[in-house]
Amino acid sequence: MTQFSPSIKTALVTGQPASPKPVIRARKLSRVYSEGATELRALSGVDLDLDAGQLTLMMGPSGSGKTTLLSILGCILRPTDGRLELLGEDVTSLPEKDLPRIRREAIGFVFQGFNLFPTLTAAENVALAMDIRGVRGAPARQRADGLLREVGLQDRMHAFPADLSGGQKQRVAIARALAGDPPILLADEPTAALDSTSGRAVIELLQRLAHHHGRAVVMVTHDPRVLSYGDRILHLEDGRLVREEAAHHSPGGAQHFPPFQAVADFVKEIPAEF
Repeated sequence: MTQFSPSIKTALVTGQPASPKPVIRARKLSRVYSEGATELRALSGVDLDLDAGQLTLMMGPSGSGKTTLLSILGCILRPTDGRLELLGEDVTSLPEKDLPRIRREAIGFVFQGFNLFPTLTAAENVALAMDIRGVRGAPARQRADGLLREVGLQDRMHAFPADLSGGQKQRVAIARALAGDPPILLADEPTAALDSTSGRAVIELLQRLAHHHGRAVVMVTHDPRVLSYGDRILHLEDGRLVREEAAHHSPGGAQHFPPFQAVADFVKEIPAEF
């Protein structure tokens, strides 16, 4: 059985790091793709500290390195150079066989491609994530039902992915990522295919997970509607972290989520069905 350090063991049990250190700490992260004599530097020398209780937004043009960085932070992709600490542990030095349990128990993922099982209903897709973590039967079904209600899919719980729109599939994926209540949540454009009502529900859910449950939530986005919900906004260009800004929250926590059509020209990837 894989043996984890005390810091990771504590975080996996409690959902919180064992010390006040950042939940994720990156130093000089780089990623280079090679094909023959050609090299593509997707990420170059990124330094980053991510804390529990914060919703961090990553923005940048296509090809800026956002998804590559998110994949490295989630231990899906190894950096070519640099050091990554997760919950106080240097994971860049761990063998590949030690990473699946960390990904399964410490990190929730929301992918652009949804990655839903086509032969399972929405509720079954979410419940499966609980099953992998050892929660089965009625508790898993109740948790799945509650999460699907949170993301506005209470009337689509028994629908199969083929019968769901792109936005509905995305919301199932978000519910599934939250199933294990992980200390870290990494999301790749979770609101891009959602209308204003659904998008607001999703970003507010992510914000609550960070602020009320002490999770570190990192979200890649092109969606200007969500900017006021983030605690930090990181801007990447050409594989580099070029600047950071603090989000400006509205007084009293009320935040403006403009109509979907008002930003349709900005978010080019939104499906026509919306």
